[in-house]
Amino acid sequence: MNLNLKDRIVIVTGGAAGIGRATVEAFEREGATVVVWDLPEVNVTQADAVEKATADVVAKHGRIDVLVNNAGIVRDAQLVKWKDGQVVSTMDDATFDAVVNVNLKGVFLCTRAVTPHMIEGGSGVVLNASSIVGLYGNFGQTNYAATKAGVISFTKTWARELGKFNIRVNCVAPGFISTEMVKAMPQKVLDVMAAKAPLGTLGEPADIANAYVWLASDAAKFVHGAVLSVDGGLVMGT
Repeated sequence: MNLNLKDRIVIVTGGAAGIGRATVEAFEREGATVVVWDLPEVNVTQADAVEKATADVVAKHGRIDVLVNNAGIVRDAQLVKWKDGQVVSTMDDATFDAVVNVNLKGVFLCTRAVTPHMIEGGSGVVLNASSIVGLYGNFGQTNYAATKAGVISFTKTWARELGKFNIRVNCVAPGFISTEMVKAMPQKVLDVMAAKAPLGTLGEPADIANAYVWLASDAAKFVHGAVLSVDGGLVMGT
C-alpha cells in the first residue's frame, strides 16, 4: 500500500518517548519529515510557546500537513478515598489541573495554533490521542478519563468545523500498551491487564503508531470524525 506520506510535514507532540517516539519513527519510515514537540523545548500548556513553535515550523518547512496530539500525562487518585468511616484522601486540585492542562488544554492550544496554516494550505490532518478509559472510565482516573473523553468531543466537533477546509480530524483510543513505563510494573499486574483483552496480550507502541500513520495517509482519505480503538478488543470485552 502506498501511503503517500513522502515529504509530508508532521508534528508529533510528546514525541520523545513511548508511543510518541514510535509514532515519529513510523512516519519517518514512510518518508515524512517529523518535528517533535516535547519538554523542555515546547510546553503544550503554554499558548505563547505553542504559537512560536508553530511559526518556527512554518518558517522552516513552509507548511504543516499533519498534527499528532500525542502529549499526555497521568496523575491517578481516587475522587474520595473512604476508610473506617472517614475521608482518607481526595484528588486534589493540583492533580486534577495538571492532567487537564496537558491532556485537554494542550490539545486545544496545539490544534488552534496549527489549523490556520492547514486552512491556508488547503488540507491537513489532525490526530488526537484518546484512550479506552475515555470511552468507559477507569477507577482512580477522574482527571485522565475526563480528558480522554473530552478529546473525543474535540474530535467530533473539529470534524464538523474543519471538514469544509479539507482537514480531516480523527482520534485513536489505545488500550493497554507495553511502553517502558508499563513494562516496569509487576508481572502479575501486566498479566491481569493482558487478560482483560480478548486477544490476551498487551499492545506495542508500534500498534498505535501504525494507526496514526494510516489515518494520516490517503488510504484513510474518507475517514473523518472517527474514534479508532486499538486495544486488542478490550472495549468489546468490558
